[in-house]
Amino acid sequence: MRRFDLTERWAYWDALTDRWHGRDGEAVRELYRTADAIFNLCGATKLRDEHRQGAKLCYVETDPIYEQMRVANGEEDSIGFLGSHDVLFTYGELLGTPSCRVPVERFTWIPTRPPVVLDLWHPGTEGRAFTSIATWENKGKNVAFRGETYYWSKHVNFVKMIDVPVRAASASSSRWIPATPPSAPSSRRMGGRSSTRVRSPPTSMPIAATSSARAASSRWRRTSTSGRAAWWFSDRSVCFLAAGKPVITQETGFSELVPSGEGLLAFATPDEAVAAVRTVAGDWPRHARAARRIAEDHFAADTVIGAMLDAAGLR
Repeated sequence: MRRFDLTERWAYWDALTDRWHGRDGEAVRELYRTADAIFNLCGATKLRDEHRQGAKLCYVETDPIYEQMRVANGEEDSIGFLGSHDVLFTYGELLGTPSCRVPVERFTWIPTRPPVVLDLWHPGTEGRAFTSIATWENKGKNVAFRGETYYWSKHVNFVKMIDVPVRAASASSSRWIPATPPSAPSSRRMGGRSSTRVRSPPTSMPIAATSSARAASSRWRRTSTSGRAAWWFSDRSVCFLAAGKPVITQETGFSELVPSGEGLLAFATPDEAVAAVRTVAGDWPRHARAARRIAEDHFAADTVIGAMLDAAGLR
């Protein structure tokens, strides 16, 4: 926190031991009492009475479709949780538009996108490999909707793309380093390929600043049978762009709002993913420059957060 000039501006409450770290409980409760707004990122906090002292309560949904489907199913816990906020933001920028068939009921969602502080990311030299940071398999949040089950896990789509590294490497001499739990069966299968080396996340998080691209696969909500689900874009991919690292990622509808094809390349099939890798490898400097421009033009924190403040009536 000192590194980012936030020494006195953070607090963590260990609910199990009722211990505070950073600012103490009294200071935080005073902040709750005087704040103009409280932003609940990812819905990680269950709102309590101490949060409801006049501050505008803003929920920032980073993973769209899950709550919208649950609301459409009449799930009272989701309806009650969302209803406890004053303003609802979502990274699903196409929700409620003709491009997206996901139902939007009861609530008004304000579109936003992941912000990045550009000054904290500095484009460097060409990366050594194509990388991704992900959890192979998530459990516990699948949703049944209109007779179909939607899976809250990336591994479903990663398996479909498992041969992309070998195919791409044969044409471009590219290397791949996904940061995933190495015990996952899919991870072991990928790690057995000559062009791919799997790292465990705790030792490989810095690769976001040194790799040449992020080849990301997505969860169910981004590949539903409804077509383009909701526009979703990853905050990790945004950091790659800001660092001047080209991004190759699954099409979620983002190309309707952010230019793709140079610096940011979308794919829907393994063939398209292989072609994108070849394109980036063929002229990495051009795509690196384009990646940084996309971050500056479409994800700069001042612009994104400023628009959120305006939408919430906070300035």
